[in-house]
Amino acid sequence: MKSIIRILAAACLATLPAILTGCGTSPATNINAASVNPKQLARESRTALAKLCRSNPLARKLQANAKGILVFPTITKGGLMIGGMGGNGAAIRPDGTIRDFYQTAGLSYGLQAGIQQYGYALFLMDDDAVRHLNASNGWEIGSSPSVVVVDEGFSGSISTTTANRGSYVFFFNQRGLMGGMGLQGSKITRIHPPR
Repeated sequence: MKSIIRILAAACLATLPAILTGCGTSPATNINAASVNPKQLARESRTALAKLCRSNPLARKLQANAKGILVFPTITKGGLMIGGMGGNGAAIRPDGTIRDFYQTAGLSYGLQAGIQQYGYALFLMDDDAVRHLNASNGWEIGSSPSVVVVDEGFSGSISTTTANRGSYVFFFNQRGLMGGMGLQGSKITRIHPPR
């Protein structure tokens, strides 16, 4: 039994780069995009960002200077040894408009079991971060520009003057039983839902 699990884990790890590279053009991405209601996703993204900024003073300060904010209101993550996560979001421009929609997807392995839902907001603080988001094959988290995960301990060490470059992530609304939230091994890809 252990050897079968090892073989399955090795196969999943071997195919991970191909899966993430093809996220933007895969049939699954196209099916996902076709099922997205852009008005509803825009509404949910705005609501999630407003709630985050009401409860987190640093997020509220970063919002004022961000070149764009990518909000994923609901991400679902689950797994048993091998896991996956995914969800859809919207890019909120500095003027509050939303024209672009994205999906995030990823695979993980290791000691994990359970299922959870959460959301996150990715504050893009400079033009380079915005350009990187719209690269032709999507943004594999872990490549440049740097992404800083903001937690309670870290939030006290940054200010709007020190946070004028790169990208900052705030997680919110965690529900369910599964340890650890992170973005390593995930990819953000632009999608084109029907209008």
